[in-house]
Amino acid sequence: MKFSKFISIFFHPINFPIIGALIYFLFRPKYIFKPQEYTIMSVILIGTYVFPIVFLIVLKRYKMIHSYHMISIEERKFPTLLFTAISIIIGNWLLKTKIVDLLAVLFFGYSLAFIISYIFLFFKQKISLHTAAIGGLIGFLIYYSYYYQINLIAILAFFFILSGLIASSRLRLKAHTVSEVFLGFFTGLISQFILFFIYYMI
Repeated sequence: MKFSKFISIFFHPINFPIIGALIYFLFRPKYIFKPQEYTIMSVILIGTYVFPIVFLIVLKRYKMIHSYHMISIEERKFPTLLFTAISIIIGNWLLKTKIVDLLAVLFFGYSLAFIISYIFLFFKQKISLHTAAIGGLIGFLIYYSYYYQINLIAILAFFFILSGLIASSRLRLKAHTVSEVFLGFFTGLISQFILFFIYYMI
């Protein structure tokens, strides 16, 4: 049980956008000036990590949520909308820089996954944001490797194994049902493919 809690906390959904950005810059074959890279990473870190953590702390402080994992359906609604807005804003900013277009697709994909998860809330279905986050990252890495013709099989294998650990941890903690875990993963994965298809076709 302690291991499952560690996995759920350490691999919280807010960690995956910054992980995706790190991998993007580590393996990107086209050169980008370091000051630009550091600026982009700083904005992503603040927008997707620092701000959400502060926001969640405030929500918990004022008892608007009872857990950082947002267990109930009602307490997920407003944070989900906020995370959707953050993803769209960062994605739009990255797209306008015209040097990291593909990285923008990652955030637009996450925003679509958040929108879908928000819709499911009105049907009393709370999909797993943990598995949606890693599913989205895996989807991003698949089309990232295809787009730049990079072999990322070892990294993909690692994240597929990690997705299994995260899914089993969420089930062991009784945070989600089997269907919610799988629905979350495929929502994250397919959302990325949809946005990449739109980007690639345009």
